[in-house]
Amino acid sequence: MKVDILAFGAHPDDVELGCGGSIAKATSQGKSVGVIDLTRGELGTRGSAEIRDQEAAAAAKVLQLAFRKNLAFRDGFFDNNEAHQMVIIQMIRLYQPKIVLCNAIEDRHIDHPKGSTLVSDACFLSGLKKIMTKDEAGNIQAPWRPAHVYHYIQWKEIAPDFVVDISNHIDTKMEAIHAYASQFYDAKSDEPSTPISSQNFLESVRYRAQNLGRLSGVAAAEGFTVERTPLIQNFDDIA
Repeated sequence: MKVDILAFGAHPDDVELGCGGSIAKATSQGKSVGVIDLTRGELGTRGSAEIRDQEAAAAAKVLQLAFRKNLAFRDGFFDNNEAHQMVIIQMIRLYQPKIVLCNAIEDRHIDHPKGSTLVSDACFLSGLKKIMTKDEAGNIQAPWRPAHVYHYIQWKEIAPDFVVDISNHIDTKMEAIHAYASQFYDAKSDEPSTPISSQNFLESVRYRAQNLGRLSGVAAAEGFTVERTPLIQNFDDIA
């Protein structure tokens, strides 16, 4: 099954936090979007891997994803090596996306930049015909390299190379985030506090989108960094 956009996250909820509004906008326009989580987030302080599985499935419905898959890499300990790259290459060749979205290039959590580099490297390698992979049925996969690889922004304030207007989709983004009830602010929860479980953090997600929107002349936006200089054909291509 081909998709227009394939988004990767090191953990369930990374994609929702980083680019949930952009995904909601894409699916509302009829584009097909799939999400692949690298780990089950089993090292998370709150909740459990089983709970995160359920929450990820609920968030997928909110975002109207074509599919969501979890590769079950080891949370905190997966590596950017050949074994992991080959798995990602199989996914890229299977779904043949034009656009790949992946973790922030630099961040507080070590899995985020690690996942970012892993997916980016796999996107390049996936286009090399001398690297052979097979699908689940044993068929040899054709090489495929996404046209664009964009990195969303997470904990750290990274200056975006471009932003996407999500003014009409910020509420859907927040609904998808709230699907992860075990991870985020709940006044009645007796779970331990974490950097992302405070009310301030949840409010900061909306505020960041609103602030990027303010800077761009819209109500809300999400920022991305690029790996190569974007090209426009005409000056008026920029909103």
